Amino acid sequence: MLHSYYTVKGYGEHEINIQKSRFIAYIDRATTEEEGQEFIQKIKKQNWDATHNCSAYLIGENDQIQKANDDGEPSGTAGVPILEVLKKKHLKDTVVVITRYFGGIKLGAGGLIRAYGKSTSEGLQATGIVERKLMRVMHTKIDYTWLGKVENELRSSIYQIKEIKYIDAVEIETYVEESQTPQFTEWMTELTNGQAEISEGVVEYLEEEI
Repeated sequence: MLHSYYTVKGYGEHEINIQKSRFIAYIDRATTEEEGQEFIQKIKKQNWDATHNCSAYLIGENDQIQKANDDGEPSGTAGVPILEVLKKKHLKDTVVVITRYFGGIKLGAGGLIRAYGKSTSEGLQATGIVERKLMRVMHTKIDYTWLGKVENELRSSIYQIKEIKYIDAVEIETYVEESQTPQFTEWMTELTNGQAEISEGVVEYLEEEI
């Protein structure tokens, strides 16, 4: 598992107009090639009357799954420019479909490359990009009398609270970078005068918008 990587926030769409042609970017996250293909087919079906539904995806920890499709546009003028934007922004697990409704004015090869690149860039900006960081979830059990102090200290610290469970004792789940778990444990122990029960939980990704 990668320590951290960038991907899109989720589903998004964004439309621009160039020389009377409509370019609509449809973007989503895809962790498998099957998911990428399903998304492309869904958008194609939705926009069956479009002149072109060009697409690209970049999937896998090492970008091992890459595909670009011009869908009838001159070779190399649509799918590849979309894919190049994904690479330039270092995105992973991302699928993009750019739907074009032709407006009557031909753009030429250079114009098409710029149009599909611009549509992809603006679509990604509208959708939002996140950084996914691999974190250890630390569990801290404390008596209710410690809750106010511990929660306040956590919220003003470098750590991020995932969840607070109010059961027989309070259990606070906190995202901590793997390398910082010893420091976190020591800090929390000192903070609670040794009254906290601290344990390591699962490793999972924390998403932060950039």
